[in-house]
Amino acid sequence: MARDINSRLDKLRLRRKGVDRLGRLNEASRKEILSKSVVAEKWQTRAPTHAYTRYALGAMQEVGPEYTRISIETAERVGNQIAKSIDTLEFRIQGSVPLNIHIRGVSDVDLLTLETGFLIFHASGPLASAYSPTARTSLGVLDDLRSSIEKILPASFPAAEVDTSGGKAIAISGGSLARPVDVVPSHWYDTITYQESRQLHDRGVVILDRKVPKTIENFPFKHIKLIEDRCNSCLGGLRKAVRLCKNVKADAVEEGTRINFSSFDIAATMYHADQTALKIGYLYELRILAEVQRHLDYLYHNPEEAKKLRVPDGSRVIFDTQEKYEGMKALSHEIDDLVKNVAKEQRPQLTFDLGIPWGVARDAIDSIEIPG
Repeated sequence: MARDINSRLDKLRLRRKGVDRLGRLNEASRKEILSKSVVAEKWQTRAPTHAYTRYALGAMQEVGPEYTRISIETAERVGNQIAKSIDTLEFRIQGSVPLNIHIRGVSDVDLLTLETGFLIFHASGPLASAYSPTARTSLGVLDDLRSSIEKILPASFPAAEVDTSGGKAIAISGGSLARPVDVVPSHWYDTITYQESRQLHDRGVVILDRKVPKTIENFPFKHIKLIEDRCNSCLGGLRKAVRLCKNVKADAVEEGTRINFSSFDIAATMYHADQTALKIGYLYELRILAEVQRHLDYLYHNPEEAKKLRVPDGSRVIFDTQEKYEGMKALSHEIDDLVKNVAKEQRPQLTFDLGIPWGVARDAIDSIEIPG
């Protein structure tokens, strides 16, 4: 599929401002989004004569904090309404929004809705004797919780659209809600490590996939902490690398390219990128683009090594299906194209050299400082 950089720049702008999802908002929110969309962001004035460079820089930046704040507040509002009907719940936000790697001004927020009257625990943990065994099961508890939430949401938000077709989440949007929210019925899993540390990041959650049906153990807060810690160690470079990949993927998919590579797996893959290179990106942002290309290109050409990589919490390999690996390869092609075009903008003498080696292309951009 042909790539039109001016079209991608426009889509990047609309996505960051939330204009691409106006249909999922109420009228007041649509007006607010449209009024804010006319104000240019800082990245739009950088590299004014170099469209590919400007796109790469823009694709790395965080969504405006005001957009993120509204997303979180909307999720909290939904949680508060559910809690009025069920008093044995607590709520946590998981996914891209709390990690600040979301790429949309209007982002779906994952709201874990945790039944506190039931949990599972590891019997070998130091606090195991303090728990009270029960004949209830995760599957039964979560199925009942989901059924209750499916009744509460339409009653609490009568003008909103409630979609119950998803296996793991109930989606609600529109009406009086400023942002879409995915409500995920769940309960806690107290691991051995959590029983020892009592730290949130060591605590697991169990969610329901009603379509099977089955329950699934997840460790979202461990994932968040590990990504945050590594990102902090490389001065924000990891988050920028993840946002870059997600934006490039979003544009490629919209143009018709199939890329089966989830946000979670993109973050997990970039977690294994060279931290020194990402850290240098604090001063020379294009070095992050160069490292993303190098890392994906290495995984592309070394499938056996790629398939050894595990998600940050170690619970599984990243590429546990061939389809995911093919998705990574498709994204790698897209990043390849972006790197060569940025390199040609930064070194015009490369423009007519169609066979630029990757090392030369990366060298052309990895020590460029872009004003702004």
